[in-house]
Amino acid sequence: MTPNSSGVEVRERPPAGRGRSRPRGDSRTSDAAPRPRAGRGGRRQTVPWLYLAPALVVLAALLAYPVYQLGLISLFRYTQAQVSGGEPTAFRGFGNYADVFSDDQFWQVLLSTVVFAAACVVSTLAVGCALAVLLTRVRAVPRLALMLAAMGAWATPAVTGSTVWLFLFDPDFGPVNRLLGLGDHSWTYGRFSAFFLVLLEVVWCSFPFVMVTVYAGIRSVPSEVLEAAALDGASQWRIWRSVLAPMLRPILVVVTIQSVIWDFKVFTQIYVMTNGGGIAGQNLVLNVYAYQQAFASSQYGLGSAIGVVMLLILLAVTLVYLRLLRRQGEEL
Repeated sequence: MTPNSSGVEVRERPPAGRGRSRPRGDSRTSDAAPRPRAGRGGRRQTVPWLYLAPALVVLAALLAYPVYQLGLISLFRYTQAQVSGGEPTAFRGFGNYADVFSDDQFWQVLLSTVVFAAACVVSTLAVGCALAVLLTRVRAVPRLALMLAAMGAWATPAVTGSTVWLFLFDPDFGPVNRLLGLGDHSWTYGRFSAFFLVLLEVVWCSFPFVMVTVYAGIRSVPSEVLEAAALDGASQWRIWRSVLAPMLRPILVVVTIQSVIWDFKVFTQIYVMTNGGGIAGQNLVLNVYAYQQAFASSQYGLGSAIGVVMLLILLAVTLVYLRLLRRQGEEL
């Protein structure tokens, strides 16, 4: 308080905004953050699906209807007699699946398919990743030559590639037997040698996809990270295992799942190189087995049931693999 000219003390008012206490219920603040608009989160979730809608429509037209027809035929007795109209189509329910699961040959073929596909996937990933790392170490001209050679292998049709590999390993005219001094050894006569020959051809036509994809991922890794690992004395294998592989894990997941799908349903290479499955069916895989049941034996319903089983196995493997990665905290 200060006295004025008349001697009366006047109480000074505090400056505006100072010393005042706001009511507890007053929520008006000048620095309050603006509230997010309602529906913004839902809009962000909808926009990606709008971009994917055209591709999903195409996939539905090209995949959904054939899969539906495959499942539908697998529930009926559908042979050449029904195709020609000589007999009516009979509904069997899960009878075709019961016949498939009760067949001992189906389980033998399934085991052979799983082992063969696993060997192809591991070999393809090993060759593709090794060549991807090699591409980052060589100069421009060798890199270009390797890329062109890989693209040539990738662009070669499966029938043509299988025929070329058969000629290379031919017991009479093939250059491989001459170089190795094997005489007239037949690679397609034995079960394991025939599978090994087909594996080489599958890896030859599949590794370019892995190589190019992984090489693109390596080029996106900051060079400072690799230089720091090299300065710490890490070897090339250590850099790949401890630095590159964890950073490239989303890419490796994609190429692994793609390789599993491709190698599990191999058909052309087995059919061409082993003449329809090898001697007495010793080189059969599920795709060739389904083809024989459907077209060679005219059991279209039975062949469709095998196709549905293959589809379910591939879906189960893919979902289990993705779920394991989610549990480990990986984002795809």
